[in-house]
Amino acid sequence: MNWQLVPQKFIDGTLQGGVLALIAIGIVLIYRSSEIFNFAQGHMLMVGAYLTWMFAQIIQNFTDSKGIVLTIAVILAIISAIILGFLIERFALRPMTGQPLLSIILMTLGLSQLFEGLISLGFGVEPLQGFPTVFSSADSFKIPIAPRADGTPIVFLNQLTIPYTRLAAFVVALIACIALILYFRYTDTGLSMRATSENHELARSVGIRVPRVFGLSWAIAGIIATLGGILLASISGVSTSLALVALAAFPAILLGGLESFAGAMLGGVLIGLAQALVQASKLIEVRNSFDIAPYVLLLVVLVFIPEGLFGEKRIERI
Repeated sequence: MNWQLVPQKFIDGTLQGGVLALIAIGIVLIYRSSEIFNFAQGHMLMVGAYLTWMFAQIIQNFTDSKGIVLTIAVILAIISAIILGFLIERFALRPMTGQPLLSIILMTLGLSQLFEGLISLGFGVEPLQGFPTVFSSADSFKIPIAPRADGTPIVFLNQLTIPYTRLAAFVVALIACIALILYFRYTDTGLSMRATSENHELARSVGIRVPRVFGLSWAIAGIIATLGGILLASISGVSTSLALVALAAFPAILLGGLESFAGAMLGGVLIGLAQALVQASKLIEVRNSFDIAPYVLLLVVLVFIPEGLFGEKRIERI
C-alpha cells in the first residue's frame, strides 16, 4: 500500500462517485415512480453525450465562442432528452400496460440495445474527438497546505489536486439529489409519482393521470442522464463505452436503497471510494481489479443489509 496515494485517491474516489450517483439517481427516479428498474439509463447517458457533441459541431459553424457553443449544445441536448423520455413512455412502455413487470424490464434492455445500435449506425463505433468542455480533464487546483512548525512540507498533502470536471460532476449530482428529494416531498407532481408507484389502479381512481406521470418521470430521467453523459464525456471522451459506466451504478443503487435518492448519492460515493482505494492498495494484482470492488462490496451489503442502507423494509403477510 502506497500511503502517500491514499489522500489523493480518497478525493478522486469521492468525486468519481458523483458521476455514479447521478446515474443512480436517474434509475431510482424511474423506480420510485413506476417500480421499473431501468436498464437503459446508461445508454440514455450515452445518447445525451453524443447529441451534445453533434449539436456542438453544428453550432461551431456559426460561432467560435467556447462557452456559447457548450451552453447551446447542452440546452438542445436536454430538450432532446425530454422529448426522448416522452417518446419512450408513449411508444415503448404504454403498450406494455398490464403486462408482467419482467416484460417491461426486458423492454428497457431492448431499448438499451436499440440506442446503442442507432448510435453506432449514426456516429460509428470509434471514439469522437472535439467534445466541448469548460474545463479540460487536466484542469485542476492544488489544495494549499501549510508546512509543519519546523518548516518542512507535508509532502503527500501538498500533492493533493482536485480536477474541476470531477468536482462539477459531484456538485451537479448533489444538487440533483437535493432537488429530487424536495420535488418528491413537497410538489403535487412528486406526490403523484409516489402514489403511482404504490398502486397504479388506486392512483387512477383518485384522478392521477398515470401515463402523464410515467412520461414526466422518463423525461426527468433523460435530463439527468444527459447531464451525466456531458460530465462523463468531459472526463473520458465520447464513445459507446460510456454506457458501461452505468454498470457500476447498479451496485450503488442497491447499496443505498432502491427507493432513496440520498441512498443513491451515498452509494455512488462509496462505490467510487471503493474503486479508488482498491486501485491505490494494489491488493489484487489483476488488470482493472478496481472494477471488481463495487460488486464485492455489493455482495457484502446484500448478505447483511438486503434492503440497502436507506431502503424501506417491506413485510408481506401471507
